[in-house]
Amino acid sequence: MTLIKSISGIRGTIGGKEDESLTPIDVVKYTTAFADVIITGENKRVVVGRDARLSGQMVNQLVCGTLISKGIEVIDLDLSTTPTVEMAVVNENAAGGIILTASHNPKQWNALKLLNSEGEFISSELGEEIIRRVQESEFSYNEIDSIGSYQLKEGYIEWHIDEILKLSMVDVEAIKNRNFTVAVDAVNSTGGIAVPMLLKKLGVQNVIELYCDPTGHFPHNPEPLPEHLKDLSEAVVKNKADLGITVDPDVDRLAFVSENGDMFGEEYTLVAVADYVLSQQKGNTVSNLSSTRALKVVTEKYGQSYASSAVGEVNVVKMMKETNAIIGGEGNGGIILPELHYGRDALVGIALFLSHLAKCGKPMSHLKASYPPFIISKNKIELTPDIDVDNILIQLQEKYKKQPINTIDGVKIEFDEEWVHLRKSNTEPIVRIYAEGSTQSVADSLANKIKRDIKEMIS
Repeated sequence: MTLIKSISGIRGTIGGKEDESLTPIDVVKYTTAFADVIITGENKRVVVGRDARLSGQMVNQLVCGTLISKGIEVIDLDLSTTPTVEMAVVNENAAGGIILTASHNPKQWNALKLLNSEGEFISSELGEEIIRRVQESEFSYNEIDSIGSYQLKEGYIEWHIDEILKLSMVDVEAIKNRNFTVAVDAVNSTGGIAVPMLLKKLGVQNVIELYCDPTGHFPHNPEPLPEHLKDLSEAVVKNKADLGITVDPDVDRLAFVSENGDMFGEEYTLVAVADYVLSQQKGNTVSNLSSTRALKVVTEKYGQSYASSAVGEVNVVKMMKETNAIIGGEGNGGIILPELHYGRDALVGIALFLSHLAKCGKPMSHLKASYPPFIISKNKIELTPDIDVDNILIQLQEKYKKQPINTIDGVKIEFDEEWVHLRKSNTEPIVRIYAEGSTQSVADSLANKIKRDIKEMIS
């Protein structure tokens, strides 16, 4: 059983013992500590929403009940998406928000993603204060005359979609005129509500729905990786669809399948959307250290500047604000458009991508071929107590000290046109090893070389 405390929130597996996994006691403790640090004045309003995973309703009741016991006015969106909750926090003038989702993790996981009054993830400082309060058990609750209230608000997903349709870069008429046929895999979570609704409002009449019933019974691993998207790929080819769309359970990651059944590549979700945004207006871009350098190439094509941040949405957003970026995100299919809000949003990504595809007038495979051909090899090493990760990273820096090295988040080493990035995950007990090259074999070879180095260092 696992419980992970990080800037990405409190994430763990359901069941087990307190402080070793995400038990009801842990949910109450971390919700209490969050309430204590986020409520600093008269504003006692907090927005709550969840994905469709099996433990969602149980965790939702624990969270809402705890917040009420702290004197908070709870606005519960119930089944929702991460970007919808982020926008709702601002729209409701709330002090903060909690999203109940473990994102791409399998069904046994759940999490509390914690938002500030801007609808953005809380700072690392606030996160550390929450953990400190839990460790020291600094808890107290309101007496009966000062407990909070509860309100269920429906319709926020549709409101979110309507806000997307107001964006000048979203060309509904162009999308409608292309008469797209689109297959959708929403892994039986809230994307099954949001994505078909968005597509219909964009004028897409031919929608083939796979796993769009929000039951929480994930039909496959919910992370939108190629090995998990065989059904979507087959549906695209079988139905002669123009593209396939998939999102993760909380709808902040986005990946596409081309008309020939090939993966467009989640790394290229941001590249393609940024290409379209930059063609409409000038500005800078940001992605994290583990994302493809293709975004840098596309950005410089328009004479604009690219910057990279540490991994994690909060870090990307911080860098975007510092560089005044107009589009950014992460190579896992996360799109952040500040004009709408500072959060990864698969729904706005879909609207912008379809506008791009409609206007270019070519099949998706042709669009993909227009971008620099980089491939990322994604690997990981399971952490065990005997692995001293920090020492390994120091040894790797020494071994490759003649190469350009970036240490703002783990270690990134550059080799001419290739790079490798090693870092401890914020969401799982693993070390991620990402390597990029001009072909899959080049990227895999570089990743395997680093893995051999690590094995030698461990032994």
